[in-house]
Amino acid sequence: MGYLSAVTLLWAFSFSLIGVYLAGQVDAWFSVLTRVSLAALVFLPFLRRQHLHRALALKIMVVGAFQLGIMYCFYYQSFLYLSVPEVLLFTIFTPIYVTLIYDMLHHRFSAWYLATAAIAVLGAAVIKFEGVNEDFITGFLIVQGANLSFAIGQVGYKHIMEQELKEIPQHTVFGLFYLGAACVALPMFLLFGNTEQLPTTNTQWGILIYLGIVASGLGYFLWNKGATLVNAGALAIMNNALVPAGLIVNILIWNRDVDVLRLSIGGGIIAASLWFNETWVKRKVERART
Repeated sequence: MGYLSAVTLLWAFSFSLIGVYLAGQVDAWFSVLTRVSLAALVFLPFLRRQHLHRALALKIMVVGAFQLGIMYCFYYQSFLYLSVPEVLLFTIFTPIYVTLIYDMLHHRFSAWYLATAAIAVLGAAVIKFEGVNEDFITGFLIVQGANLSFAIGQVGYKHIMEQELKEIPQHTVFGLFYLGAACVALPMFLLFGNTEQLPTTNTQWGILIYLGIVASGLGYFLWNKGATLVNAGALAIMNNALVPAGLIVNILIWNRDVDVLRLSIGGGIIAASLWFNETWVKRKVERART
């Protein structure tokens, strides 16, 4: 849980940095490509040939393409149909996908993990619920594509580590994760990017560099490594812990209008679901499988 908790705090700042300094000012596709490219530069020097073979390299690139590349393709399109609060509302279903995909890969169904994920979804819904517009069905489906892609990447990486890479240091192969994402981000920028909306200030460039090296580079590595160390229920819950964390940072630093009561109630529900998973569900499931 330590890795996931640290990245939750790290990413909590990223939401506000993007919303305040980049959104609507810097081309989104350029931002994505820059973040992915910088993250790749951080980890490519650590690649070790003796730890790689063609099938493994392809698998890691595929999960990177899903978790970062394809996810962003859906995510940015969703804003054509939904407001920002609506997009955030519809992302709360990610924990359900994490749990179901993990169980599917292991040819089983863990109803208790699904229950803890559902409790976390309820907590995030309390925090982020807003009214929806007439295009909400189309927008909802697009956001679910983003959620599903993000979940496939997380669970896919966790599955690869469990099945094939137990003895291999993860940092020696993780550069391929970002190469896979770049294989999606580069053509998307070439096809849809707006070169008239490149960064124009030192602040914008500085934030992009921070997001690329720290939030994306260090952040996704630690998040995925953390995913290999927890059960599917805890991983699902931590996906929604980002919601209250991001709002708290926004309130404390940028003083945005937020319903504090709703945030407190929803955050409490998410914390309760994590406690429920760690103190009761984990032991129950492990006993059932032994």
